Amino acid sequence: MHRVSIPAKPTIRTRLDRAGLILSGVCAAHCLASVLIISGLGIGGQFLLDPIWHEIGLMLALFIAAIAIGWGALRHRRAVPFVVAMMGLTFMGGALAAPHGMEEMILTVIGVALVSVGHVLNLRAPAKA
Repeated sequence: MHRVSIPAKPTIRTRLDRAGLILSGVCAAHCLASVLIISGLGIGGQFLLDPIWHEIGLMLALFIAAIAIGWGALRHRRAVPFVVAMMGLTFMGGALAAPHGMEEMILTVIGVALVSVGHVLNLRAPAKA
């Protein structure tokens, strides 16, 4: 049976992948909560739907993914985590061009889901010697 050794102290790349997963979860929760709160209660639209949240989120996602996924691709030489994460970032970028509402939410949630999958694949890929 093949055993994968887990380092006692997480590497910087591992920490960045985990941060990317957390950021993706926060982004998805923000999108879903915004739509539910605004449509259900009719409050918070100015704050929750402010485009700056999406722009900051995309910038953070780009930064974290570029370092973590890029670094991982160099170490494990597998393209799949990189390609999946870049597809996700493309969806997230497309969401910035969509009008506020369901289209934007769907594109963003698809994007953050793909970025999350890219980070998970990156974490699970063994380093090549």
